[in-house]
Amino acid sequence: MNDFLLIQFFSDSDATNVATSVKLMLLLTVLSLAPAILILMTSFTRIIIVLSFVRTALATQQMPPNQVLVGLALFLTFFIMAPTFQQVNESALTPLFAEEITLEEAYEEASVPLKEFMSKHTRQKDLELFLRYNKADRPESIEDISLTMLVPAFALSELKTAFQMGFMIFIPFLVIDMIVASVLMSMGMMMLPPVMISLPFKILLFILVDGWHLIIKSVLQSF
Repeated sequence: MNDFLLIQFFSDSDATNVATSVKLMLLLTVLSLAPAILILMTSFTRIIIVLSFVRTALATQQMPPNQVLVGLALFLTFFIMAPTFQQVNESALTPLFAEEITLEEAYEEASVPLKEFMSKHTRQKDLELFLRYNKADRPESIEDISLTMLVPAFALSELKTAFQMGFMIFIPFLVIDMIVASVLMSMGMMMLPPVMISLPFKILLFILVDGWHLIIKSVLQSF
């Protein structure tokens, strides 16, 4: 009897250790995929591209530095995605850690808020591209859309939106460059780089219109 209880104890301990090891392995897998999840399944892509367009349009080289732009984009992403992350935590992570649901159920519950966010900002044409390529039927609801098709469609839509916003940002700075180049040409100053002269005017214009406030406001309103 004692031998049977001892065997049962070690069996239960082994099962517990295996379950803990599996959870640890899955956690490490999620952490290794965290950069890809952050870039392709959140608002990070649109924000960082728009901020990069701003710096390119100003022609300020490395000002602001990459670390500043990435840090600002990261915190704006957390701000925009806060309601979605809260739903994921309430519907998936908290019940999983309380052992109320299984890992598969947690994955399904966590994917729903992310699918809802991505579907709102995914163009139908981009999603249909991957549906046709995969020869999949048209989904009846958001839950029926596979992440393998929704994520790349969402990324394509974000790239297009970010480039559209970047084009609008470039226009006023391009006008300044053209005016400065025309003035220099009319004065016969061919050897003087127009960018060197237009840079202070572009920075002055950006300051006068409170450019960073307008850019961040436009990004937030786009979501």
